[in-house]
Amino acid sequence: MAGHPTRHGDTWRIRWVDANGIRRSEVYAERRDAVLRLAQHRLEATEIRRGLRAAPTIDRSFSELCDYWLTNRAARKRSRKDDETIIRRLRASFGELSVRAMGVEQADQYAVARTDLSSKTLANHLTLLVSMLRLAHELGWTARVPRIRKPRTPLFTRDYRYLRTQEEVSRFLRAAKAEGELVFALYTTAIYTGLRAGELAGLQRDDIDLGRRLITVQRSFAGPTKSGDVRYVPILDPLLPVLREWLLKCPGTVVFPNQAGSMHGESAYIFQEILHRVLDAAGFPRLGEGDHQRRYIRFHDLRHTFASHWMMNGGDLFKLQRILGHKSVTMTQRYAHLAPEAFAADHGRLGDQDALAEGVVVQFPASH
Repeated sequence: MAGHPTRHGDTWRIRWVDANGIRRSEVYAERRDAVLRLAQHRLEATEIRRGLRAAPTIDRSFSELCDYWLTNRAARKRSRKDDETIIRRLRASFGELSVRAMGVEQADQYAVARTDLSSKTLANHLTLLVSMLRLAHELGWTARVPRIRKPRTPLFTRDYRYLRTQEEVSRFLRAAKAEGELVFALYTTAIYTGLRAGELAGLQRDDIDLGRRLITVQRSFAGPTKSGDVRYVPILDPLLPVLREWLLKCPGTVVFPNQAGSMHGESAYIFQEILHRVLDAAGFPRLGEGDHQRRYIRFHDLRHTFASHWMMNGGDLFKLQRILGHKSVTMTQRYAHLAPEAFAADHGRLGDQDALAEGVVVQFPASH
């Protein structure tokens, strides 16, 4: 009879439709066992469809999850190389472990064992691990996503430097000009726009509108910009004559081309070795001692230089956010503390210090 166990030789066969609409069957030696299991399967399918029970998970190893992530998720990310580096560490620790078995305990053991990682780097590792386990949950490989705790890290870290004064900027650009017109134009544009290296490399002539004094930023080394959005950056007064003169001398499509007339790559000399020569020629010291010495700034610090001087000269924080292309103003706020003198005009905003010195009590107006 349909919907009941049926004879199948010396055994009893049951048939049912699972929660995904797939027809299933099993065989049992005893009819009473077949009746019991059929009822259980039907109840399970009904509860899963109604959300009363989690669907059974597929048993997969963490190594399989790593392979899936690298093929289907990391391949589309700008930070895929970072993912590959982190996943090599994670796979070494958890590779043969079942994804179902991954939990808080395993993450805590990983955090304790990785004494070679800074708290920020460890947080990056655990963030990726959580994202991978969330994907495993979506794939049906695990029934839950563990609540993994990451180490607390400062919202803003002082892991960057910048050219601190106008004198340092001028000294740097004089040394850049001695390296050639291309170097001078590129480095000046970096300092007065805050564009990333890839965005500078990707600039084309049509992206620069001298009449409207706007630069359209729409590409980088890997194609799109870091945020994936197009943004518009103003051409400030110090940069305008430099760009105007450079564009007259540069006939190609790429604004800052390499010797072949095409776009510079990520490891191009102009972003590294030439920068080092400019810093040495300008008399900027190396920081640190012995094998731990580092250059006064990296190329990316020219972006920090722009943002810092924008704030120190009274620039608007929210305009800076749009210029830099930050998705959230939280990232832009790292520059706010660089200009304590920006509050000088506000010191007398709430009262008169002479009145207080004379013993006069000044009260704030009542709020309404």
